[in-house]
Amino acid sequence: MTKAELVNTISNKLGTEKNETQKVVEAFMQEIRTSMYNGDNVYLRGFGSFIIKTRAAKTGRNISKNTAIEIPAHNIPAFKPSKSFVEKVKNKVAVK
Repeated sequence: MTKAELVNTISNKLGTEKNETQKVVEAFMQEIRTSMYNGDNVYLRGFGSFIIKTRAAKTGRNISKNTAIEIPAHNIPAFKPSKSFVEKVKNKVAVK
């Protein structure tokens, strides 16, 4: 599902204009981004958590030059679904 499809579905379910729904979805995503930029995790009970994970420093290889490079420690955004969300997906979605 794309963002446009999500906006269309929500708009139809709520009976609102698509442009208003688009603004709400954009504002929601921007608030999550802003919180994470500030170092805060976002917890949505029953859905999951948008968390910041720290990756440790490590040594990598530049295969074109055959040299070792140092990759510094850094943070990445991640999503961790709630247990109830994981269970519903396990039970309802068929394995392909």
